[in-house]
Amino acid sequence: MTVHVMSVSPALNSALREARFDGDAPLDAAGVRQARDAAAAVPAADRYVRAPSQRCAGTADALGLRADPEPALRGWDLGRWSGRRLTEVSGSEPEAVSAWLTDPSAAPHGGESLTAFCARVADWLDSVAGRSDDGNVRMLVVAEPSVIRGLIVRALALPTESFWRLDVAPLTLTGLSGRAGRWNLRCGQPLSPPLRHDGDRIP
Repeated sequence: MTVHVMSVSPALNSALREARFDGDAPLDAAGVRQARDAAAAVPAADRYVRAPSQRCAGTADALGLRADPEPALRGWDLGRWSGRRLTEVSGSEPEAVSAWLTDPSAAPHGGESLTAFCARVADWLDSVAGRSDDGNVRMLVVAEPSVIRGLIVRALALPTESFWRLDVAPLTLTGLSGRAGRWNLRCGQPLSPPLRHDGDRIP
């Protein structure tokens, strides 16, 4: 059995353009246009799921996908920092931000610690591999960059701190293929122009 989990990061919205902790802001007009332009490059899958955020819902819609919301793939809960600028929080709570960036167990914002967040995402990936039937299974996921980074940490058995060393650009495709405990990674492929691999779109 081989499982393909193809993760698409959503288009930009105003919160990301302003370097804010995303408080579930929807796509802006530019983000919708960018996602629609990339729709032709989305690979086919057996099942489509998305994170429950407005940004991911809007991206899935603009890509032409009928994706089921998956609560386990919700973005990182940053508590009272949600919607605020990073520079603002760094200026008013420098020690809290330092702890957040250096201690995976810290949650000074009152939301999830990095450790708890990565564990939640890891549990979902393990469950996908564990409940799949024999044969190849292809799932496409529209999820926040933080979720995709968490999936990579789990798939490659990286230290939790490695999360901070991973970058996921908007509207890129990250592919994990394999099974629980043994995953291969194909990362950061732009959705436009259409991508090909062995005569088909990238798995």
